[in-house]
This record gives sequence, C-alpha cells and structure tokens, in this order.
Amino acid sequence: MLNIKNRWALVTGSSRGVGRRVARALAEHGCKLILHSRNLEGTRDLLEEIKTLGNEAYAVAADLNSGPDVSRLIEEVTEITNNHLDILYNNAAIMTTYQPVFEPTIKEYRDSFMVNAIVPAKLCDAFIPAMIARDWGRIVNVTSGIADEPELMAYSCSKAALDRYVRDMVPTLQGTNVLMNLLDPGWLRTDMGGSKAPHHPDSVLPGALIPVLLEKEKGSGSLYIAQDYGI
Repeated sequence: MLNIKNRWALVTGSSRGVGRRVARALAEHGCKLILHSRNLEGTRDLLEEIKTLGNEAYAVAADLNSGPDVSRLIEEVTEITNNHLDILYNNAAIMTTYQPVFEPTIKEYRDSFMVNAIVPAKLCDAFIPAMIARDWGRIVNVTSGIADEPELMAYSCSKAALDRYVRDMVPTLQGTNVLMNLLDPGWLRTDMGGSKAPHHPDSVLPGALIPVLLEKEKGSGSLYIAQDYGI
C-alpha cells in the first residue's frame, strides 16, 4: 500500500458526508489535513478530532460559488502548505432540486457548473503544476453515476464537464507520478442523496481512498466506483 504519511491533503466539502469520511480516513493514514467547508464552524469538531490523532490540521472556509472566495482558498492552502499540496480531493458539490424537465433556470445551471466543474478545475490548475515539478501528486475528482435523470440535468451536466476535464488532462500527466482520477461514491443516504438512497455513507470507504493510494503505473483518467470495494 502506498505510504502517504505526512502528505498534505485538501478535502473540499469535508464538513459532512463523503468529505468528512475521506478526511478522517486520510488522517488515519497520517496525512496532514486541510479541511474545507463554507464556514469554519462546519469542520470545528472534525478538526479537533484529527488533531487528537496527532495530525497537523487546519480548517479553511470558502463559498465555492464565489470567485473571490475561491481565490482566497487557493492562497490560504498555498501558504499553509508552503506550496506543497500533495493530495487534492475535490469532493464538494451542489445539486438542484428534483424538478420537471426543461425548467432549470440559468442561475441553477450557472451555480452547478461553478461549484461542480469550474472550481474543481481551477483548484487542479492551481496545484497540479507544483505537483508535476515535484513529480508527486494525487487528485481525486468526485463524479456521479447519475444517468437518465433529466429532472437533475444541471447537476448531471456539470459532473459530465468535470469528467471531461479529467480525461482531457491525461496527456499532460502521462509519465509523471501525478495521478488524477474520478471517484463515483455511489448513491448514498446523505443530505444530497436523500433518505431513499440504497447505501449508507460509511460504505464509501475503503473505495474512496483507492485513487489516492494508486501506484504510478496505474496512471490517470480512470473511474473508480467506491461501492465496488465494499467490505
């Protein structure tokens, strides 16, 4: 298993659901954590929990639908890590309400693309160059297996855009020890997934860490499905 002890990791949307579980699991592997949420209160208890494990950890707050907030987030992470982020886990996302086909508004499309595709891409743009220079990095972009749900079209299209970013970046990363892949957590009973989802949020592990723990030879551009690794 790949040793990621003392690696710097940023997990977006780590106040709950998948992000919270991934952050805790990375801490158990010895990572130094940066926890992101919309406000600092969202990760306060998790921050203390991770520090109790003996890990170095920080909390940052940013509204990912705000360009200035995203720029400030990048600056804070760069400063905390001395421009040495090793693991970027783009987990944060939003979903529009389930609604009749053809009715999503321009704002709903715009907000979905901003949070679910544009910001993850810009975080990758910000941190990947230094990873390439050091020849080590792991980036996980959380996607979705959603299909045939036109009532959630803004969410679905934004995730498809994120998928394309990952796959079109493969030639840039080829031959390096910087790997970027996709993770489908499955349909989970989270705030986003709702109470009718078939899987408990805990079932995202250990699968959610597979793209982080890959050896160089596995390369980039693949989709990993967390539920395939259930125990």
